[in-house]
Amino acid sequence: MNTFSEENYLKAIFRLSQMPAVSKISTSAIAESLGNNPASVVDMIRKLTDKQLIEYDKKKGVKLTAQGEKDAIQIIRKHRLWEVFLLEKLEYRWDEIHDIAEELEHIKHTDLADRLDKFLGFPEYDPHGDPIPKANGKMAKSFSASLADGKTGSTYRVAAVRDTSSAFLQYLHKLKISIGTQIRLIEQIAFDQSLVISIDNGEPTTVSSKFVENILIS
Repeated sequence: MNTFSEENYLKAIFRLSQMPAVSKISTSAIAESLGNNPASVVDMIRKLTDKQLIEYDKKKGVKLTAQGEKDAIQIIRKHRLWEVFLLEKLEYRWDEIHDIAEELEHIKHTDLADRLDKFLGFPEYDPHGDPIPKANGKMAKSFSASLADGKTGSTYRVAAVRDTSSAFLQYLHKLKISIGTQIRLIEQIAFDQSLVISIDNGEPTTVSSKFVENILIS
């Protein structure tokens, strides 16, 4: 049985492996992702290698084994199902649910995730737009195109958010933006790459380039 810390490492390594721009998962990348110091990462890499959950090569970096990937996907599945439950059933705000789900995801019970999935009606996406893995590990497509990739004059649907920090989600709430919101790109400001947008056909609003990079669209 894996410890909470080991599960967090497996989850972090899996997430890094899903990033298109990441060709090699280094110990420094894992340390940055988890906010840990490199020495503790090296120690954990040794433990996970001994448990045959990862493979590590100094040149190629870290890679999950088949069992390691399976374990990571199940942790992520529980996390995202708990987020749906907290938002839809307990009426938490979407900026509150991540930290609570971080604790609940470590509950170990054979069929808890399956029962939770059924109770929620087998959702495909969590409240932030991330796909929820099924019991067999399969999941719906992830969204990778950001609002920064959009064309001026076009309208897009918010499909997911890249930044799930409380600060960003609270900002979105203030702007009345959630999953499914329609955003029209009106103008890009050449000086600082900020954009003028219209939210659900409302009044024009100016947002930063960092903002549009963190809004994923469909």
